[in-house]
Amino acid sequence: MSQTQPYYITTPIYYVNDQPHIGHVYSTTVADIVARYRRLCGQDVFFLTGVDEHAAKVVDAAAQRGLSAQQWADRNAEIFEQTFIRFGMSNNDFIRTSQDRHKTRVQQYVQALMQSGDVYQGEYEGWYDAGQEEYVPDNKAKEYDYKSPINGKPLVKRAEKNYFFRLSKYQHALLSQLEENPQAVQPDARRNEVVARIREGLNDVPISRTGAGGWGIAFPGDEQHAIYVWIDALFNYLTTVDADDRRRYWPADVHLIAKDILWFHAVIWPAVLMALHQRPGYEWVRPAHQVYAHSFWISEGQKMSKSLGNFVDLAKLDHYVATFGLDALRFFLASSGPLGVNDSDFAEARFIDVYNSELANGLGNCASRVSNMTGRYFDGKLPAAIVHVPESEPYANAATGCVARYRQAMDKLQLDKAAAAAMELVRAVDSYIEKTQPFKMIKDPAKKPDVATILYQCAECIRIASVLLWPIMPAKMEQLWDRLGCSSYTAALANRGRGDLDAWTQWGRLQPDTPIQSGDPLFPRYQPPKA
Repeated sequence: MSQTQPYYITTPIYYVNDQPHIGHVYSTTVADIVARYRRLCGQDVFFLTGVDEHAAKVVDAAAQRGLSAQQWADRNAEIFEQTFIRFGMSNNDFIRTSQDRHKTRVQQYVQALMQSGDVYQGEYEGWYDAGQEEYVPDNKAKEYDYKSPINGKPLVKRAEKNYFFRLSKYQHALLSQLEENPQAVQPDARRNEVVARIREGLNDVPISRTGAGGWGIAFPGDEQHAIYVWIDALFNYLTTVDADDRRRYWPADVHLIAKDILWFHAVIWPAVLMALHQRPGYEWVRPAHQVYAHSFWISEGQKMSKSLGNFVDLAKLDHYVATFGLDALRFFLASSGPLGVNDSDFAEARFIDVYNSELANGLGNCASRVSNMTGRYFDGKLPAAIVHVPESEPYANAATGCVARYRQAMDKLQLDKAAAAAMELVRAVDSYIEKTQPFKMIKDPAKKPDVATILYQCAECIRIASVLLWPIMPAKMEQLWDRLGCSSYTAALANRGRGDLDAWTQWGRLQPDTPIQSGDPLFPRYQPPKA
């Protein structure tokens, strides 16, 4: 990848009809990790998240509380924004669809599509999913037994005059795009699902609704209609960067979403962008490079439900942060989350096992062993690798291999494999120490140079692992950098906003005589309280 190449990643924008939960925090954390990785690689990154405010259920939720839709949206948008700050997100912007900068541009885009004939007025009758605020095709409604596939509530037969987008016009173009660029929709199973559904045939889709009561973006030239919430929401990815100083970020590199909104992002959205691309002044607008749809979290082996008491809400997440630390939560989300096609279980026992085995007994203990031996045997200064220790030969090559596997995994958004590649280096250090036993060798003065080499190799492995783990656990790894004498990495990221992964993962960057600090455990072992 080119370090000068811009990189643009987005999360879904979240409904403000309720407060954030594990789903919102997970998607945004994954995007944050990817954004930090790209900054670590030296790229110019733009990371966007935000809230979708114009849904009808926002009006309903507000009315139940005696508030206007705007008041309710303001309240919950603030909660979302503050939550993401509290959970360490590094987003460059937070978009609200009620902001003028968004609404004005959406009307301009729709006007351009009306002029091209890609948007027209017609009448629509179909099965409406009120919870999702979308129409379900007849064949799918029958397949779902005329119930919402998301919440199980009955679909409603509705007929109304709407403005439509000519989605049917872009069936061939969409299939061609997916055949020429299989990475456009990932994972592969999601792409196959989309392709199969496109081949069944595409119908034009309504993009306006009536009866919005003034809550929504007025349809250009017809204020009886509001722009349909999904079209309004999808345009956020474009409105945010449609400015002279931001257009370099388009097209987006990754739209990170959950699997329940795949169709809108993988089919309707690229078709809209293809249509807009043909209009004068919008030649720069093209579909995103990739839509990545992750799966869901379940809880303690069951689908999450407030009635079952297993819903992972903000209070529960805050409890995990207070008990284990924010970076421990981020590591669990990255290493154990549902980025593939299967759902993942957020279970307390699983969390504790990952924390103790990978972080407390793994990374934290490994760093402590090396720093403590360096303090005890070499007055806290990193010794030079001055002699040949046969067992040390594989470690530089091992580090190179781990870095390569890490980068390959991160580039594919396989955060679990990336975390595993970094932790492989940590386990290699533990294995090396057990094999060579420097704590016994030091008893023979003649072996002190061998111990020096061993500790240097261990410190260098830990340093490289810490660089790889920084996007996942930035605060803890910066703390570890301070102890390893690498605070310049923290300063570079703070001052320039970018790192140098190539240089920082080269073997041999640690200089002999660098002070190596000991301290409290990075990750204290957790012992569950006795019943």
